[in-house]
Amino acid sequence: MADDDFFDDIYGLETLDETAAHYAKFAKAYEQAMAENGYLTPGRTAAALINSGADMGQPVLDIGCGSGLSGLALKAVGFVTIDGTDYSDAMLAEAQGKGLYRALWQGDLSVPDAERADNYDTINAAGVINPGHAPPEALDNALAMLKSGGLFAFSLNDHAIAAHDYEGRVHMLLDGGWAELLHREYGEHMPGKDLKAWVYVLRKR
Repeated sequence: MADDDFFDDIYGLETLDETAAHYAKFAKAYEQAMAENGYLTPGRTAAALINSGADMGQPVLDIGCGSGLSGLALKAVGFVTIDGTDYSDAMLAEAQGKGLYRALWQGDLSVPDAERADNYDTINAAGVINPGHAPPEALDNALAMLKSGGLFAFSLNDHAIAAHDYEGRVHMLLDGGWAELLHREYGEHMPGKDLKAWVYVLRKR
């Protein structure tokens, strides 16, 4: 595929339905587009969790799991039990075919998931919390699914950084005592598109 077809306006999508429609259109070609552009963030968040002391024997929730690239990265560093959630049914179908996940479900990061509150020791969100995909409040909603002391790894790419309110939300969570910062590193996100990203790991208090 011409990867520009996939990346055109991806960060300008304004509603979750627009995002879901976009991913449904390109679900079969998504991984090729990401590979062509050297997508590195799933490996970075997975490594950051290990380096921050995550318990690989406990289930990890892969938020915005997409086609399962982040699940592959989590498995590669030693996680055994992986659950996944994504807003796109088409992408979940791609993830299902990999046989990586214990459970997969359609989820909306913009609203709290009361059913899974305080449910996980570890949560991963690689490449999903950014404009056109999930609002800054998704950070709060993800943290709410962690048990006290649990670890949350996520990335904020250059588009999210430019929006300011994403990093502002992180500072609010830290300053408000909801979490403590274990890891923060700026590095390559997608070299083919000249994009970088911060990778964070927070511990829920």
